[in-house]
Amino acid sequence: MTRTEFATGSAVFLAVAVAGFFSAARVDRHYAEAAALSASQTTPASSAACVGADGSWKNWVWANVPMLSPKCE
Repeated sequence: MTRTEFATGSAVFLAVAVAGFFSAARVDRHYAEAAALSASQTTPASSAACVGADGSWKNWVWANVPMLSPKCE
């Protein structure tokens, strides 16, 4: 491996790492805004995630749902 190849590989690695960092920060902001918007649209009696009588999730805006959540009252 020559110095030129090493420098090119290092630059590409650094560019991908920086792009990944900024992409993750943007995605975090996007989902935080979506969660705030969704939370402001619905005002549940309880803010904790729970499972309804029909098995559907209540008070949970994310795609992944926590296991072993309590049943809704």
